[in-house]
Amino acid sequence: MRERFKAKKPDAWRLRYHTQTSGVTLTAQQPHNNIIRVTLQALAAALGGTQSLHTNSFDEAYALPSEEAVQIALRTQQIIAFESGVADTVDPLAGSYYIEYLTTQIENEAIRYIEKIDNMGGAPAAIEKGYMQREIVESAYRYQKEVESKENIIVGVNKFKARKEVSIPILQVDPALEERQIEKLNMIKRKRNNREVKDALDRLYHAADKDENLFPSVIAAVKKQVTLGEICDVLKTVYGEYRAPTIF
Repeated sequence: MRERFKAKKPDAWRLRYHTQTSGVTLTAQQPHNNIIRVTLQALAAALGGTQSLHTNSFDEAYALPSEEAVQIALRTQQIIAFESGVADTVDPLAGSYYIEYLTTQIENEAIRYIEKIDNMGGAPAAIEKGYMQREIVESAYRYQKEVESKENIIVGVNKFKARKEVSIPILQVDPALEERQIEKLNMIKRKRNNREVKDALDRLYHAADKDENLFPSVIAAVKKQVTLGEICDVLKTVYGEYRAPTIF
């Protein structure tokens, strides 16, 4: 911010960030191993100075998390915060040569990406050219090849496999919940002023059609109890739906 955009205020130089443990590392095989994976990732986030943290539940390779799995994920954060001691100092890894080396690597790679995207004409142009999607697909492909060749060891998946499959209870959503949510939505639609809703959606449509700032129109629509789905339908009408390029 200081070097590229010439920001003057120290507050503008600061980076606040949220961390979520990695969903891609969660395995359906030996799912309890995910508790250890999440713990290590959460600890790394705390050591890295994250201001906000979400810990995945160990059963999320199967479904939405169960109540037991959610509580374990919560206790993971609490044990790190109150029992590990990593929060006793601002920067527990300060002075580590290896951490500084990794930080420099990350910065250099990030700058390389930013410069490449800039040369494409910015992020919207890069998305339209399929660059972002291609990078994600190629990264996933490389990761899968490493797992299958055992270059990347995944405990319980390509090494140290269990002889018996582990069965765990997973969350089953009561179908009645869906019915209650639909009824709540229908009740809101019956009680709101639908003429005001139509006017709000019309203003949003015209703002999108004229390529204006959409946020004032979106906020005004939400205040009239317009639903997210209705807002998205208007934007789809103007912009269409994004389709990732299938040929790179």
